[in-house]
Amino acid sequence: MALLKEDTHYLPSYTYEDYKHWDGDWEIIRGVAYAMSPAPVKRHQMLVGLIFSEIISKNYHCRECEVLIDSDWKLNSSNILKPDVSIVCNDKNIKYISKTPEVIFEVISPSTARRDEELKYSIYASEGVKYYILIYPNELVAKVYKNNDFTFKKLGEFDSETLDFIDTKCDFSFDFDAIFKRFRD
Repeated sequence: MALLKEDTHYLPSYTYEDYKHWDGDWEIIRGVAYAMSPAPVKRHQMLVGLIFSEIISKNYHCRECEVLIDSDWKLNSSNILKPDVSIVCNDKNIKYISKTPEVIFEVISPSTARRDEELKYSIYASEGVKYYILIYPNELVAKVYKNNDFTFKKLGEFDSETLDFIDTKCDFSFDFDAIFKRFRD
């Protein structure tokens, strides 16, 4: 652990070597540790499962890519992220994600909203993630962003539409109605 100077205060700077020894769920962004607690609420967890199922049901035939839930993505020793759902292609590493995911879904919760909408958004864009989808459980809407030259452009807000992901290694369609309909009145 090193110390980062911020104004006149020193903050600890953590690395993957520190992270490997911690209990619980964590992320490290620019050397700063973020606890992933408390555990997500039931709706958050159900949406993650439904997103996974929707992708698997449309993409099960693709042998190049994996659909992962809550897996570590090690960008470097001081940036370890944990996307809710990701699609990763041609990554032979068995311990953690080592290649840039094609698609990332993050389900927004009050404790992670700023991190997902700002910090992770900018990191995912600069790392070349092709699609970033933010799921808002209370509003039952998804904001979809597509990467264009390492900058995200908003494709729109989806609640009952189907979106075709046609420029990923394993093309698939995603039905937003399929994941949201359970929660509608």
